[in-house]
Amino acid sequence: MDKNSEIDNVDRQILSILMKDAKTPFTDIAKQIHVSGGTIHVRMKKLEKMGVVKGANLTIDYTKLGYDICAFLGIYLDKSSLFEEVAKDLEKIPEIVGAHYTTGLYNIFAKIICRDTNHLREVLHDKIQRIQGIQRTETFISLFENINRSIQIVQNDEE
Repeated sequence: MDKNSEIDNVDRQILSILMKDAKTPFTDIAKQIHVSGGTIHVRMKKLEKMGVVKGANLTIDYTKLGYDICAFLGIYLDKSSLFEEVAKDLEKIPEIVGAHYTTGLYNIFAKIICRDTNHLREVLHDKIQRIQGIQRTETFISLFENINRSIQIVQNDEE
């Protein structure tokens, strides 16, 4: 059975609205797509149970909290087979806010948020580069993020 066979256009419309603003009340969503508030509630429970919806997140402007550095880190491993072990160690570092097992030059590509360049250096030197299995790293500091969005799951003619 197709993984998405239980997801219909109503589900996609609900998700699309919540991806734009996760705080949208179910009653407002119901009015927009012409169903009852109860339908929205039931559909959301179904989507959570299916694992399509995995919680909700706040979007934080870290610079307003004193975290001025966003960096991306390409991580080379001694062996690809060390990925799970290294990933568990990386997960313990609070400054790492995302990590991906990748193809290409790096085995792991991670996103790091730090207060300043000294904090970044400390995280790299004292935490990340001490992890067994990491051969070396390459750091890219983000100067500005101009796109941060979800993918469009409803075509304009379906809204």
